[in-house]
Amino acid sequence: MTRAYYTDSYTLQFETRVTAAETPDGRPAVLLDPVYFYPTSGGQPHDTGHLRRGDAVARVVDVIERESDGAILHILDRALTPGPATATIDRERRLDHMAHHTGQHLLSQAFVRVAEAETVGFHLSPQSVTIDLDRADLSPAEIDAAETLANEIIRRDAPVAVRFVTGEEAAALPLRKTPPGRDGRLRLVDIEGFDLTACGGTHVARTGEVGLVKIVRTERRGATTRVEFLCGARALADYRQKLDILRSLSAALTTGAADLPAVVVKIQDENKALRTELRRREAALLALEAEQLLAGAAPLGEARLVARVFTGREPDELRRLAGALTEAGSVVALLGLAGERTHLVFGRSAGAPGHMGELIRPALAALGGRGGGNATLAQGGGPAGDEAKVAATLTAAARELRQAREGPGM
Repeated sequence: MTRAYYTDSYTLQFETRVTAAETPDGRPAVLLDPVYFYPTSGGQPHDTGHLRRGDAVARVVDVIERESDGAILHILDRALTPGPATATIDRERRLDHMAHHTGQHLLSQAFVRVAEAETVGFHLSPQSVTIDLDRADLSPAEIDAAETLANEIIRRDAPVAVRFVTGEEAAALPLRKTPPGRDGRLRLVDIEGFDLTACGGTHVARTGEVGLVKIVRTERRGATTRVEFLCGARALADYRQKLDILRSLSAALTTGAADLPAVVVKIQDENKALRTELRRREAALLALEAEQLLAGAAPLGEARLVARVFTGREPDELRRLAGALTEAGSVVALLGLAGERTHLVFGRSAGAPGHMGELIRPALAALGGRGGGNATLAQGGGPAGDEAKVAATLTAAARELRQAREGPGM
């Protein structure tokens, strides 16, 4: 088996031979010779594509290296028989992987030079591309400097060469990373005058093909820093998306892009002031509503009892109304919400009778709901219920409260 991708990352259509057909884990798979499809390894995902064997065409959905013998298994969406075949690798996926893996080498070496930060992890996926660095204290200036240096090497359009050396030869070279070799040999990727490292991935032939390296996010993760970056077509797509967002915001806020941060801060301040004023007015209205409800409250010994059903309100509003009621002396408030979702809020003043947490349990059970609370405040919700059903629940709770007050020991 010839691993042709080791020396040629650009061949995307080729003649090959299906040397064996297998079914690992019940999935159809074949072995090819030569092999241009890259298997998942070293943080880089596998290639995809298709194989044509006569009139039969199968999609290559995964490529894996078998641990037992190092064979490259091409997982297919349908079975193929051994014999000559024509293979095609998905172009955009391969070129994306080549650009990002080379971009990773550039960025990893740049962080070594500007921050003495070594790369301890690399991950490439359709959603994100990241490296993990062995420093958690990277400054914004160091991050910017590494990005700038990586892009300088891209503009230089330095050659990227591949060669093989023995372990002894590698020991004498200034390698950034030295993983285990295959058959006593190491595959080196050499970015002329900048980076030399052992790697089995696919790369571009010149750094200019990377196009751009742009760091989009950094995150401290324990003793390391995760750096997310984009190269080439992904970086361009990301720039277009963010520029579209910027244009939309500028148009909506009728301001230039440079003034957007100040305008957003102004809007946030205004919204905060408006929310404060709204809460003040809501509190005043709730206090007025509480006064009106208390005017019609029923006596409960020396306390007063308010039992009322509402519709079209929010549970939090009921809770705040209960608070306004119980602040007005010795009061028990049994409030209910009817509609698509039922909700109960039971509250009492410090000197009023009853344990609200115990009182609300049977009431919620009658509505098919759940909740709880303590002696002075309890709440919970349930499924849909009309006003009559919720009112009956409050009436039963008020009756239980009166009976408990009038019972032995009261």
